[in-house]
Amino acid sequence: MTELAAPAALSALLTAPGVTDVLINGTEAVWVDGAGGLRRVAVHLGDQAAVRSLAVRLAAQGGRRLDDAVPTVDVHLPGSIRMHAVVPPVAPAGPLISFRIFRRQALTLADLTAHGTVSAAGAEALRALVGARVNLMVSGATGAGKTTLLAALVSLAAPTERVVVIEEAQEIVTSHPHCVRLEARNANAEGSGSVTLTDLVRESLRMRPDRIVLGECRGEEVREVLTALNTGHDGSAATIHANSCGDVPARLVALGSLAGLDGRTVAVQAAAALGAVVHLARAADGVRRVTELAAFELAGGELLARPALSFQGERLVEGEAWPALARRLERA
Repeated sequence: MTELAAPAALSALLTAPGVTDVLINGTEAVWVDGAGGLRRVAVHLGDQAAVRSLAVRLAAQGGRRLDDAVPTVDVHLPGSIRMHAVVPPVAPAGPLISFRIFRRQALTLADLTAHGTVSAAGAEALRALVGARVNLMVSGATGAGKTTLLAALVSLAAPTERVVVIEEAQEIVTSHPHCVRLEARNANAEGSGSVTLTDLVRESLRMRPDRIVLGECRGEEVREVLTALNTGHDGSAATIHANSCGDVPARLVALGSLAGLDGRTVAVQAAAALGAVVHLARAADGVRRVTELAAFELAGGELLARPALSFQGERLVEGEAWPALARRLERA
């Protein structure tokens, strides 16, 4: 296995239990994030030239270029690590490097319940959604735990089903026995060889999938995703960045515009394709929690996410959309 070309002090942080992010702010400070929240650590990686050299070296290890002409990079590194780096002149105070560490071990919904991410009653509601083959969006801010929850939900699919997972790089860790993966590829230095998420969603339709799972829906691939979910691939799922369930429809419309779709078309397609959205947020104590569940609805040509369940500690508070969604689960 290829090792990460990083100083020992940095490697120790990147492999420390519970750490999800390591942030290097030039020569000024190094911060880590995890279950206890963001905190500064006593690690010094050298002067500005040394930190820049580190960023350039790691970018090259991931097959990418980082220099004055290309001062930003987003690259996946060995060990399920994603690095984003910005160097001068774009970062005038010194190189800024952000590492996101993805889980190497599959977590189950039971694990997430034990960690406080979702209550036992909430976990049963999520199990029911997967069992009923409801197409899901998992929403939340960066670092809210969307990918972790999505992976746990994928594991709940019947072992006889074929799940095709599409990502920019492998982040979803699942114990499902029939999970096959497709990964996007960036263009080479000559600008050729790119394979996009849009390309891969199209390819997945030819692979006899029972469920299609997209690691993150954030661009024009939303057109292919909505098309796929309107052609019989029930039980599929994706994550999306949004501040709340209610904000997801506007986010989908914005993404659809990147693919040349007008708002009405996105609304009609999404209302037919998507069943529910599950939202996560990070609490003040640093714990990532499922906070709400909403059901999609088309009203007057507008896509809405109506409140279905509010997750309040161990309690589930029913919203206006819950009766209809509950009837669907009962029928399944």
